[in-house]
Amino acid sequence: MSEESASSLQELLDQHDYTLPKVGDIRKGVIVAINNQDIIVDLGLKRDGLVPPTDLSKLSPEERAALKINDEIDVYILNTGEPDSLHVSINLARLNQDWIEAEALMESGEVFEGEVIGYNKGGAIVPFGRLRGFIPASHLNDLTPGMSDRKRQQRLAKLRGDKLPLKVIEVDRRRRRLVFSQRDAQKEWEEKRKGELLDSLEEGAILKGVVSGMRDFGIFVDLGGADGLVHISQLAWHRIDHPREVIKVGDEIEVYVLKLDKAEQRISLSRKRLLANPWDSVEERYTQGQLVEGKITRIVSYGAFAEVEPGIEGLLHISQLSRTQVEDAHDVLAEGETHLLRVVSIDRRRQRIGLSLKAVTANEQIEWMAQRETTLEEEVNAVDESVVAEAEALATADSETMAGAAEEE
Repeated sequence: MSEESASSLQELLDQHDYTLPKVGDIRKGVIVAINNQDIIVDLGLKRDGLVPPTDLSKLSPEERAALKINDEIDVYILNTGEPDSLHVSINLARLNQDWIEAEALMESGEVFEGEVIGYNKGGAIVPFGRLRGFIPASHLNDLTPGMSDRKRQQRLAKLRGDKLPLKVIEVDRRRRRLVFSQRDAQKEWEEKRKGELLDSLEEGAILKGVVSGMRDFGIFVDLGGADGLVHISQLAWHRIDHPREVIKVGDEIEVYVLKLDKAEQRISLSRKRLLANPWDSVEERYTQGQLVEGKITRIVSYGAFAEVEPGIEGLLHISQLSRTQVEDAHDVLAEGETHLLRVVSIDRRRQRIGLSLKAVTANEQIEWMAQRETTLEEEVNAVDESVVAEAEALATADSETMAGAAEEE
């Protein structure tokens, strides 16, 4: 090769080396050496890339340990002025990739999940790769207009560690602004999670959930992505007038999946199915001829029903109400009354107990009523003593407070 040809080739190589890599470019390279202080990357150019110690220090110990010789990585061109090498950054290349991903999420409108790591006066802070994004207070579900500053700060503090569905609503690299919205993401996220949960559920499954709402007709249970309904009739084996009698919002409970309607996205649940059926062991607690207390729950044309324990109702047939003929059960009974009754029949399989009022003797009635009066008197006395004790405690506390105030004066 002539000197002129060699010189021309060198000029081409130099031109290729110096014009293509520019500060701010992102290049792919292969790690060829890992030293105590730096890393050398082959960029397919005349000069290798050098990752300086200051850049490596910005990587986490796990990230540094994961770097291996022959790994292909992206690097950011930091400096092209050195004659023997290019200064490059792994950290900035990854940071740049985070901006690209954030822009792609904003463009697609896709919902992602982010964890709140902190907050300030204006909202919550959520990491996104190496970036830190911000959720303004106006885009947080737990914060409402007109809320006091103190309550706002308390709500923000409680969000720390929570994972929230978010959408990217602003990306500005120049100003280093990355803004998220929970409000824009919540409905879409819930629908997605509900669909995923419905696809994974099967009728007959047993799940844990948290009571998220309560109505007269039943309760709603959050199953971790979707709410299911437990109708009031499926809350307990015994009759209840309102769900609050057996459950409260915030309780964690086990539920049985009764029915799934994927088209309407409805989940019907039962709590009762997972509770012991009192009828299964009724013959262990009751025998024919036994005296029991029963509360009249319903009066019908052929008699009345009386609850002898939660979930166990017996029938008082009209023929068992009195030794004399009774035409209407209302003439003898009233709903809500408690009576002493005798068990006349038990049918566990058909879940029926026959009861009788007329089979209770006069002496049994007198003894039972006397015992009830004694019990009632004891309960009243206990309440009175409790009220007196509470009043005395309050009086003592007031006295001590007044004494303390006097000493300070």
